[in-house]
Amino acid sequence: MEMRPFSPTEATYLESQRLGRLATVGKNGSPQVVPVGFRLNRELQTIDVGGHGLARTKKYADVARERRAAIVIDDVLPPWRPRGIEVRGRAEVLSSGGEAFGPGWSPEIIRIWPEKIRAWGID
Repeated sequence: MEMRPFSPTEATYLESQRLGRLATVGKNGSPQVVPVGFRLNRELQTIDVGGHGLARTKKYADVARERRAAIVIDDVLPPWRPRGIEVRGRAEVLSSGGEAFGPGWSPEIIRIWPEKIRAWGID
């Protein structure tokens, strides 16, 4: 599957958010979903996931092994207007890049290359 770039509307929404939920698949095939910090990498058109002690986490090991991940970034505007983006794609673990998140973050990141993007309520 080919990588898909983010539309200007999708990119603007992603840059307005800081928390997402990352889904990975464990060794035994069971799913895991965890809250994570992320940023849009405009240059590469990827989602970069950071964290504290990231290289020691199950999510990092899952992505290193399976090379796939999904992330949902969403929120709700009052009175009840859900909006968000789901991104699925090829993923990789990198030993650097976390410095973009700021001081105190691990140097390692998980990078998701979007193959499928589904957005709702952001326009």
